[in-house]
Amino acid sequence: MSLELDFYQMMTQPMRDELTQIGFIELRTPEEVDEVMAQKTGTTLVVVNSVCGCAGGIARPGVALALRNDRVPDRLVTVFAGQDREATARAREYFGDNPPSSPSIWLFKDGKLVDQLHRSDIEGTSPESVAERLKAMFDRYCGSGVH
Repeated sequence: MSLELDFYQMMTQPMRDELTQIGFIELRTPEEVDEVMAQKTGTTLVVVNSVCGCAGGIARPGVALALRNDRVPDRLVTVFAGQDREATARAREYFGDNPPSSPSIWLFKDGKLVDQLHRSDIEGTSPESVAERLKAMFDRYCGSGVH
């Protein structure tokens, strides 16, 4: 079992690294999710990462492009659907009545959910399209260059 787990973690590590290398903090436990979500000032971007093609080919590259914007969220965090199941389930509790979606991207301002991109908003588009949608969110809700 641990060999299988080690292999799976090794295979998914590059998918995690795509976000952590651009400033995201991985939340791997429910307690880590609660700690971040307890911060009620500023903006928090939560990316629900995934192994699917639209996460790798569209969502993660789109997020990276969007972070070149003048206005960006104060906090960048991620949970990994299918990997860190308990952390992902806890994060989804903060997403209101929205159905589970991965990949997905959620923006909170002062502790309140203000905007999101579901898988249906990502799948079949392009990284540039996702980046433009995110930049519009950032321009509307975020301060300038704080992360």
